[in-house]
Amino acid sequence: MMGPAHSLSGAAAWLATGAIAAGLGDPMPWPTLVVGALICSGAALAPDLDHQAATISRAFGPLSHLACKIIDALSHATYKATRMSGDSRRAGGHRTLTHTWLWAVFLGVGFSALAVYGGRWAVLGILFVHMVLAVDGLLWRQARTSSHILVWLLGATSAWMLAGVLDDPGQGKAWLFTDPGLHYMWIGMPIVLGALVHCVGDAITVSGCPILWPIPVGRRRWHPLGPPKFMRFRAGSWVEIKVLTPVFFVAGGACAVGALGFFG
Repeated sequence: MMGPAHSLSGAAAWLATGAIAAGLGDPMPWPTLVVGALICSGAALAPDLDHQAATISRAFGPLSHLACKIIDALSHATYKATRMSGDSRRAGGHRTLTHTWLWAVFLGVGFSALAVYGGRWAVLGILFVHMVLAVDGLLWRQARTSSHILVWLLGATSAWMLAGVLDDPGQGKAWLFTDPGLHYMWIGMPIVLGALVHCVGDAITVSGCPILWPIPVGRRRWHPLGPPKFMRFRAGSWVEIKVLTPVFFVAGGACAVGALGFFG
């Protein structure tokens, strides 16, 4: 799928998580719900850091371009080192390492550890990166007609304000993990979820997605998982724009209402 649909599906997925949490009797404070949805929206763009034309590869100027080259090279090297007899040869690393469950978990655990042990400035950095990506994904028309600096300023301002709200007692930093040393450990959850939602979104396109790596499927370790081919569609096609995008929007809104307890 394309960036806007990935971002919207990520936000909807976290709002659905909030609705489930409310149903299980452990509702998210509204700042956790909002911040988590924005983080998940941004994280749903992250797997495409292996593609030069992707939104995330352009979001932070030269830094993200350099990161893209490194991730692409790492992904390609990993593919070549682990491919089995049924896996084809390929020239690049797009839709390989960063499009797997293992990478998603690695990111989530890493960012959770950074948030817990890095303190407020680490949390601000995590929020800034994902707020910028969320703006680029959800407000892509406006973002593409604005300078990177304006988007960065919006991301930095949002990160500062939201971190301040979360830090207020009972406002969200201690959701799920209540011990003082574990505040913000939940921050890795929307990052894992966003990456996995991205993979699922790519899996239903014509190319599929090797989500299960490194688990082999037959003679392939990089099996492009997906539904039957007649059920798939091309990225950016009318199915994505006219069907899935409105579904994500409506489902996300309904889940937000449920997460906030209006159905209870």
